[in-house]
Amino acid sequence: MRHNAAGRKLGRTTAHRLAMFRNQLASLVMTERIVTTLPKAKELRPIAEKVITKAKHGSVHDRRIVGRWLLDRDHIQKLFDVIAPRFATREGGYLRIVKLGSRQGDGAEMAVLEFVDFQLKKKSAAPAPETKGKKAKAGDAEAAGEKAGEEKAAKPKKEKAQKVPGTKRSAGEKKATGRGAAAPSPKTTKSPKAPKKSSASKKVGGGS
Repeated sequence: MRHNAAGRKLGRTTAHRLAMFRNQLASLVMTERIVTTLPKAKELRPIAEKVITKAKHGSVHDRRIVGRWLLDRDHIQKLFDVIAPRFATREGGYLRIVKLGSRQGDGAEMAVLEFVDFQLKKKSAAPAPETKGKKAKAGDAEAAGEKAGEEKAAKPKKEKAQKVPGTKRSAGEKKATGRGAAAPSPKTTKSPKAPKKSSASKKVGGGS
């Protein structure tokens, strides 16, 4: 019989397992909600609840003990100043586990580990405000358009060249005239052909 076999090894060595719990605990303190496998969530919850109980006391010695699990000072400060006061009147049971079902791929059971007073924030679909750079570009474009309009108005219009009879038409004029209905060209009449002389008349003339 195996003795002192409490706790899951999770397929890791002791150092690797403790390092994983430190990382998960830091993420839990900052985001107040993490998604992990069900065995990991069950192993992490008692560790996190003991840390929160230490933070409720708030002594220097408790800060040093919590510092063994949370290595960042910002995480420790949030735990003692923000999270612990919310559970001042609660005797344990700070976290809950919500099962999510099997994971697609390996079929591992997934779960959410979060604080009992955690609430998801709804994102409001507000239009993004225009930046100063975009406004400046729009103003420059309007100014450039007004300047181009003034220059166009200042330029005198070119007078159309009068068509002189007898001059050659340009390719553009030919195209313009070709677009309309073309006048039908008169049919040439064929001149009547002279009747051919018969061979009999030639012979008669030659004999006389």
